[in-house]
Amino acid sequence: MLLADGFELAIMGHVEQNNGSRVVCYNREACIRILEDRDGMTSDEAEEFFVFNVEGSYMGEHTPIYLHTANVEEIHELAGA
Repeated sequence: MLLADGFELAIMGHVEQNNGSRVVCYNREACIRILEDRDGMTSDEAEEFFVFNVEGSYMGEHTPIYLHTANVEEIHELAGA
């Protein structure tokens, strides 16, 4: 499993993928708050930095995943239901 440096406090656990590999799962919102608090970024700066430099980084099959928290209504809306 690969770790995203500096985001240890945002770890939620791990996920086993269909191919049997395990990846670390981070809370996306917590990662963005870490950038705001630790690096003094605004929420927009932190979001942009996170999207392009963390979430958008692919490091192979062990790349961490980032959970978007949502309630059932938000999931239904995203699913188009």
